[in-house]
Amino acid sequence: MSAAKPALPRELNRWIETFLDAQSAELDASENTLLAYGRDLIDFGHFLTDKGTDFATATRPQIEAYLIECDTAGLARATRARRLSAIKQLFRFAYEEGWRDDHPAIQIKGPGRKKALPKTLSVDEVDRLLGAAQTSARSKMDRVRNTCLMELLYATGMRVSELVSLPVAAVRGDPRMVLVRGKGGKERMVPLTPSARDAVAAWLILRDEAEALAEKAGAPPSKFLFPSRAKLGHLTRHRFYLLIKELAVTGGVSPDSVTPHTLRHAFATHLLANGADLRAIQMLLGHADISTTEIYTHVLDERLRELVLEKHPLS
Repeated sequence: MSAAKPALPRELNRWIETFLDAQSAELDASENTLLAYGRDLIDFGHFLTDKGTDFATATRPQIEAYLIECDTAGLARATRARRLSAIKQLFRFAYEEGWRDDHPAIQIKGPGRKKALPKTLSVDEVDRLLGAAQTSARSKMDRVRNTCLMELLYATGMRVSELVSLPVAAVRGDPRMVLVRGKGGKERMVPLTPSARDAVAAWLILRDEAEALAEKAGAPPSKFLFPSRAKLGHLTRHRFYLLIKELAVTGGVSPDSVTPHTLRHAFATHLLANGADLRAIQMLLGHADISTTEIYTHVLDERLRELVLEKHPLS
């Protein structure tokens, strides 16, 4: 068992205590956050003391040396990022209070958060979800609508908000391409597969019949492909989220691994696996930066690695 570290010099403790008091009063920081920052700054203070310096005289190279030591000690990326955040905020506070005339940590970049690979689905799992949509609902209208929702989502990779709010005018006339309005009002064209076009055509017949009856009863016409009596006038994201979970259970797919966004990931991953160009996938998904799309290359690499480990005779 390692020996306990000696107490920090009084001046270093004063810096930490005053900083934490300010965080608590001005930013209403939680107790857990304050405790974590306190531990982080005490550890940093011990490092500086061992190097013969303190908070008032610490330099950027010394701060960077401390972060390297944290990395060498095997601290998690998130822990190292939090420690740098505590250090940066301490020195910013010291600069604002006039304790220092510089901010030695302001240009130091942290490790950032490791991006988790997005969950996706196999082609077989997608097929089971589509099959469940075609058969599981009680009424024909619900089955046709659910099939249209799932076919469109998998065929286009739309975000769920884009799907549920899709104007009915966008799919009139059996189009090969659909205009989608995405984040920030940006528009993009996405192609429809034959099965998606068939699903849309079947849904339009029943949708229009129901809308005609509703209009006769005095209801205003809906501009949405998937109208609803909800406040927004269309199927809500929450209702579709619950629906896709229900379809997962019916189709024998783990509901924990299925969300509307999982179908978007499956769309991109399956295209990439079949040789689609990364730039084309970026345009179809509506990503502003291709680095966001590149995450799917890592998903594919991971799935190939799993395939080798599971199927190779010598694994």
